[in-house]
Amino acid sequence: MVEPAPSTDASLLRRFRGGDDDAATQLYLRYAGRLRAMAAAQSAPELASRFDPDDIVQSVFRTFFRRAAAGEYAAPGGDELWKLFLVIGLNKVRATAAHHKAAKRDIRQTAGGDAVDVAANGSREEDLRVLELTIEELLAPLPPTHREIIELRIAGHEVADIAGRTGRAKRSVERILHEFRAGLQGVLNERE
Repeated sequence: MVEPAPSTDASLLRRFRGGDDDAATQLYLRYAGRLRAMAAAQSAPELASRFDPDDIVQSVFRTFFRRAAAGEYAAPGGDELWKLFLVIGLNKVRATAAHHKAAKRDIRQTAGGDAVDVAANGSREEDLRVLELTIEELLAPLPPTHREIIELRIAGHEVADIAGRTGRAKRSVERILHEFRAGLQGVLNERE
């Protein structure tokens, strides 16, 4: 008994467009292993905790099948789709690496090791000291009654108690505290 010749990529692509899910499975099985190996080889070791080569494989096939169904892809002359999968895969690896190295997600800043240890030690104390200095700077130009209101609030006194101690209306105390918080928030946002 003679085994049938394996389907070409072009025939599998035609069958997929015709609604044959088995054709999609055959394409996946034909190229998934090679794509996984390529993604693993092209991924930087420090990104291993952020994404898996299988994520790239799934993303490549998701893109391919969506676009193939829309008629955007045709099998090239050699009847092989590997070069197309390779290009899509390399672009996915690069895009994923760029995503995980961008700004606040930068793996080089969040990877761990000495940088995390240094940041963890003393950062809370440093943050509190910066906050204290910022508050002192904001309090300095205020009138003495405003400073007193804010210092009482920082010390834990309630608004009604502060109003009674300073002889100010409760609403005036709330307004002064609100304005101070808004100013403090603005300064803190500028420093981030």
